[in-house]
Amino acid sequence: MRPAHVSTVEYSPRRRAFAIGALALGAFGIGLTEFVVVGLLGPLGEDLDVSIPTAGLLVTGYAAAVAIGAPIMTAAGTRLPRKTMLTVLMSLFIAGNVLAAIAPGYGVLMAGRVVSALCHGAFMGIGPVMAASLVAPERRSRAIALMMTGLTLSTVVGVPFGTALGQRLGWRSAFWAIALIGAAALATIAAFVPARPNDTGGGLRGELAVFRRLQVWLVLTVTTLGWGAAYAAITFLEPILTRVAGFDASAVPWLLLLFGVGLTGGNLLGGRLADRALTPTLYGTILAATTALVVFAFAAHQQVPAVIMVFVLGAASFAMVPVFQTRVMDAAKDAPSLASSSNASAFNFGIALSAWLGGLAIDGGHGLIAPVWIGVVLGVAALGAAVVSGAVERRATR
Repeated sequence: MRPAHVSTVEYSPRRRAFAIGALALGAFGIGLTEFVVVGLLGPLGEDLDVSIPTAGLLVTGYAAAVAIGAPIMTAAGTRLPRKTMLTVLMSLFIAGNVLAAIAPGYGVLMAGRVVSALCHGAFMGIGPVMAASLVAPERRSRAIALMMTGLTLSTVVGVPFGTALGQRLGWRSAFWAIALIGAAALATIAAFVPARPNDTGGGLRGELAVFRRLQVWLVLTVTTLGWGAAYAAITFLEPILTRVAGFDASAVPWLLLLFGVGLTGGNLLGGRLADRALTPTLYGTILAATTALVVFAFAAHQQVPAVIMVFVLGAASFAMVPVFQTRVMDAAKDAPSLASSSNASAFNFGIALSAWLGGLAIDGGHGLIAPVWIGVVLGVAALGAAVVSGAVERRATR
C-alpha cells in the first residue's frame, strides 16, 4: 500500500509549496500552448499560405488530441512512478513546441501541436493527483486549485502574450518561448516534486476497473455539462462584448484581464470551499455559474452591468474546476490517475460541445446571446446530474 500523503518529516511545507508551484508552472505552459495560437492565426496563415479557417484547425486539432490522448497516455504510463511520468510528459511537451517552432510547413506545425496536446490531458490528470498527495486530506482541493492557477493564468495571458510576441518577433518566437517555459517547468519538477518509486498508478487493469462504477461516469458527465455551460458564454465573450454590449475592440483586452482576475479568484475560492464541504460546494458552484449566465444574458446589453458580470462569470465558472477534479479523484480514489485524465478529456469535450451548439444557434439567426441560454440549459442539466451523483454517493455510504 503506497502512502497517501508525504509526511511533514519527509517533505517540509516549504518544499511542498515549491513542488505544487512546479506543477502550476507546468500547467501554465500547457495552457499557454493551447491558447497561444488564437492570437496568431493571421500571421500563421500568411506565412504558411493557408486560410484562416485552415489555420483555426490548429486549435481544433489540439483540443481533439487532448480529449483522445489523455486517457491513452495515462494508461501507457500506469506502471511508472508519477514523478517519472510527469517528467516524460513535460519532455514531450517541450519536443512538440520545438517542432512547432521549426516547422517548415503547416503539416509539421500541426504535428507539433498534436505532440504537445498528447501530454496536456495526462499532465492535467496526474498533476492534481500528485498535488493532492502532497498535503493533508483536508487541504487537497486547495492544493489542486493552486496547481490549476497555472492553467487559469495561462487563459488570461495566452492570447495577448502570443499576439504581442508574434507581432514583434514572428509567430515562431511564441513557440520557442513556450518551450523555454516547459524547460523551466521540467527543471523545477525534477528538483522539487518528490520521487517515490512506489507512487504509481493502480496498474492498467486497476485504473480501467474504476470505469465500471456509475459514480465515475456521473462525475465525468457533470464535468462535461458544467464546463460546457461555462464555455457556452466564454467562447463567444469577445463578440458579445463588442456587438451586444457595444464596447470598442480596444477595451476587450482589459475586460478579459478583469475576467482573468475573476477566474483566478474563483478557482482558489472553489478549492477552499470544497475542502470544507465537497458535495454542497459542487451543487453551489454549478448553481452559481448557471445563475451568473442567466444574469449575464440580460446584463450584456448594458456596459456597466456587463463589466460586473464579466468578473462574476469568471469567478463563478472557475470555482467549479477544483471541485470537479476533487470529485473525480474521490470517485476513483483507489486508482485515480486515468479517471482524472479522463476528466481533462471531459473538460475539453464540454468546450467542444458548447462551442458547436453555440455556433449552430448563431448560424440559425438566434443572436449572440443564444449561446448563453444554451449554457443555462447545460448548467441545469449539470446540476441535475450532480444531484443524482450525490444520491448515488449517499446510497453507497449507507
